[in-house]
Amino acid sequence: MKSRKLRDMVVSEIGYGSMGLSQGYGSVPDRKESIELIRSIYDLGCNFFDTAEAYAMGDNESLLGEALTGIRNKVTIASKFWIQESTEDYSIEKLMGTIKNKIENSLKRLKTDHIELYYQHRVNKDIPVEDIAYCMGELIKEGKILGWGQSQATEQEIRRAHAITPITAIQSEYSIMARQFEKDVIPTCGELGIGFVAFSPLANGFLSGQISAEIQFKGIDARRVITRFENNNIIANQPLLEVLHRFARLKEATPAQISLAWMLHKNNFIVPIPGSRNLKRVQENMGSAELVLNENEFNQIETALSSIQIHGNRADEDLAKLRTLKD
Repeated sequence: MKSRKLRDMVVSEIGYGSMGLSQGYGSVPDRKESIELIRSIYDLGCNFFDTAEAYAMGDNESLLGEALTGIRNKVTIASKFWIQESTEDYSIEKLMGTIKNKIENSLKRLKTDHIELYYQHRVNKDIPVEDIAYCMGELIKEGKILGWGQSQATEQEIRRAHAITPITAIQSEYSIMARQFEKDVIPTCGELGIGFVAFSPLANGFLSGQISAEIQFKGIDARRVITRFENNNIIANQPLLEVLHRFARLKEATPAQISLAWMLHKNNFIVPIPGSRNLKRVQENMGSAELVLNENEFNQIETALSSIQIHGNRADEDLAKLRTLKD
């Protein structure tokens, strides 16, 4: 596995998003099975693992911490903190206290004394990004974190925060089906020397080519409320899958591998973090690093994509509806 830089942090070219081992896609795997999977992912050359305090109320961090015991110093861990509300008596001192409490709890769950990359899970519009950036700078000085970032941030939020404490990476949704950040955020990252970590790089599994309109998602599965998985949108998005299948045949690869290879070709500071729970799929995803598109192939894909309209998306507002659904 080759490496890439997120600012000055070196990570494997493809990382792993561990959320699905604890929540998001229906029933979760057995804990022992999940730990074995994480170790297998490391053996495949991946050394960049992503989690968050919000995933299964901290249990995902605990799972990752247990799985990485013995190889902790050989991997890069990214986690996230979430500050959903602000108070009338807000002060930067209270903010710092809240964040310090969060980082200490995450460190305990992860069984470590530092986190390499610590993101603000979503930008809170009631708290100045400059204050968050200041607090992150203090954590860096204390050695609790080595770098920091934002998730789903706007260009201006990135610029304002970066001016206070340089940002290591932005983590946001990005895939062939979700290219909204190509206009301003990704170019800004390139300009400022910030890495870009792509979550849902396979559009929650849609780009695997294994999803059909007949499939039924049940229980606490995010795809029940993600609009790209509505039956009419699955059908409407078939032209995209046909393009991926066509290039997959040409390259003796899979649609998922073409999708990830396309992303790796786009910019050398982009690192996708697919999160399959199946070892065969993980091997397939990690194998994308060996699939190199030449400039002509890449341009052909871009040309084919330019005439395709994408139907449906993944929105936080829709995901919030999952809590109200009944089985």
